[in-house]
Amino acid sequence: MNLFPTEKKIDINQAIDELKQALGLLENATDVQSQFKEERSQIEKEVRRIHADRSRLAQALDQSEFRANRLEEINREVSRRLVTAMETIRAVLDR
Repeated sequence: MNLFPTEKKIDINQAIDELKQALGLLENATDVQSQFKEERSQIEKEVRRIHADRSRLAQALDQSEFRANRLEEINREVSRRLVTAMETIRAVLDR
């Protein structure tokens, strides 16, 4: 006497196959999600690096602008002194 009719065995085998297929799809989905999380982590790391570079470059730019302004002031002062010196020399030569 067979306790499990053949028709029920087919249904169980089919259910097992469907379960295996569903588990395979779930595994693929978790792999894809894991890959996306890794990529997101890498992107966030790159964004943090870019922000750090931007801050460093902004600071360097500020320092360069300060130095350029200072050099411009010095240049004006040197020019003023040269004009004064040339006028003094002309005055001495004109005597």
